[in-house]
Amino acid sequence: MKRSTYWAGILPLLLNPVTATLAACDDPPAQDVIWINCDKKGADLSDADLRGAILTRSNLEGAKLSRARLSGAEFNFANLSAAQLDDTRLDKARFVSANLAGANLSGASLDGSSFDRAILADANLDGGRLSGASFYQTNLRGATLRGAGLQKANLSQAELNGANLSGADLTGASLEQASLEEAKLDKALLRGANLEKANLLGADLGGADLSRASLVNAEISKARFEGAVLDDAQWTNRRRCRPGSVGECR
Repeated sequence: MKRSTYWAGILPLLLNPVTATLAACDDPPAQDVIWINCDKKGADLSDADLRGAILTRSNLEGAKLSRARLSGAEFNFANLSAAQLDDTRLDKARFVSANLAGANLSGASLDGSSFDRAILADANLDGGRLSGASFYQTNLRGATLRGAGLQKANLSQAELNGANLSGADLTGASLEQASLEEAKLDKALLRGANLEKANLLGADLGGADLSRASLVNAEISKARFEGAVLDDAQWTNRRRCRPGSVGECR
């Protein structure tokens, strides 16, 4: 079923959702396909072209989607735990309230995608392109985002306890009220980032670039700032760090 025929088929879907949904689930993978509430557990969809597909509430646990084209696809409320999404094209895809625990999204292109309130605990997003992506209230506990591009991403109120963001580019990103206990942010680029009211208890920010970042009312107990660049950063007490501040706000 193609997106172009979606509205034509919506009435029978509402009148008999079980029959209609099962019929749609049998459709082959294609652009704009509609797989709502379908069981695709363990399916091999590697290299498939699913641009604009709707997979709301579908079960894709352990599915193989490596190198697939999924730009603009909708995975809201879907189960993608332990799924393989490495090197996929997922620009502007939607994963609102989806379960991606333990999923592999390394090297994926996810610019402008939405993961609001999703579960990405222990997921692998190393080297991912996530510019402008939204992770509002997302569970990223223990996730790895080493070297990921998160420029201007929204991570407000996200849970990143124990996450590894070493070398990630978070220039202009919002981490307001995010929880980053024991997180690794060493050598990360946090220029102009918003860390106001963030929990950085025990976090490692060694060698990070925090130029012009705001840490107003952030919790920084036991956080490590060795070698961190703090030029013009706004400290927890609203004091502006002097140019040339390294390792401590002067």
